[in-house]
Amino acid sequence: MSSTKKPSRLLQLNKAPKFWERRGPTSLLLWPLSWVYGAINRGLDLINDLGLTGSKPQSVPVIIVGNIRVGGTGKTPIVIALAERLAELGWKPGIISRGYGSSSSTKPIQVHSHSNPAEVGDEPVLIARRTQNQFPIWVHPKRLQSIRELLKQNPGVNVIISDDGLQHRALARWPAREGGRDIEFVVRDQRGEGNGFLLPAGPLREPASRERDATLMTGMNISRGHIDEYFLGRRAFTLTGQLGEAYELINPENTQSLEAIADAYLPNKITAVAAIGNPQGFFDDLLKHGIAGKCIGLPDHSTFTPEFFNAIPAQCILITEKDAVKCASMNDERIWVVPMSLDIPNGLADWLQSILQRPDPHQYTL
Repeated sequence: MSSTKKPSRLLQLNKAPKFWERRGPTSLLLWPLSWVYGAINRGLDLINDLGLTGSKPQSVPVIIVGNIRVGGTGKTPIVIALAERLAELGWKPGIISRGYGSSSSTKPIQVHSHSNPAEVGDEPVLIARRTQNQFPIWVHPKRLQSIRELLKQNPGVNVIISDDGLQHRALARWPAREGGRDIEFVVRDQRGEGNGFLLPAGPLREPASRERDATLMTGMNISRGHIDEYFLGRRAFTLTGQLGEAYELINPENTQSLEAIADAYLPNKITAVAAIGNPQGFFDDLLKHGIAGKCIGLPDHSTFTPEFFNAIPAQCILITEKDAVKCASMNDERIWVVPMSLDIPNGLADWLQSILQRPDPHQYTL
């Protein structure tokens, strides 16, 4: 029985403070701490701009896909799409990541589709699986070490994509907006910048006015000609994600459409679970396909146990691909994985190509 009603129940366990979305007494009370946080960051930026950190540029262009808002904004699917599109254009991408949630390691670790998410992070494993190990992927909190090891082991790589890293000052770059060939993307979802304050009064790690080469907007419907203060004078691209056919966790060859799932189960027999930066985005996308039921939002990068799923009284449980990489040991036929993919617009691909083909600006300044 298909239904387009709103989810019957939302259990949101990773909900950000409500005062982050609108300015009010609480956010104003915390604003002095935000000012201190911003002053510290401005000081660190000044030290970095003066070249006092000793950071050196890389021998290949670096594309950083990051966000200024705390929590995920859909960066990983973009990293996958960028790597695949660049490969189609003749480039040989390599990918680096911090490996959030990974165990500590003194050296960078290469990630494969069979890697343990507890050791290297869930997002890098997802990238490796989705791309079928097509691209070299290395993780380490110090991204420079990952780049060095990646290029050492894969000398043919001629462009690096960094999953996050906008605030990683040790990663020296010469952005495209300054005539360079490194590229800084800020990913923005439908939540925007909330109340516009920095932590802890708001959700921002950097001011919304932060420079960037382009903004990548996900989960947003921007009407043609729409202009607000945020977009004035800035390059922006809208990336639309699409949910694919669900596949059974214990038997990926068994697939069915989301519409078929909506017809096969009553809404109160379906539960959607997401441990990502913005679970509501996943739930909203399911609703567009007629799936309404109980929704459980968990903190980003949460781990799962069989006991957790056993306690869910549902006939069908839907999870994201990112969460599925942490459920390899599960043997629950009720769990279905919902993949999500997006396409890189031709305008964005053409612009990327033009930037990456620029001569290395560093060779003229050394």
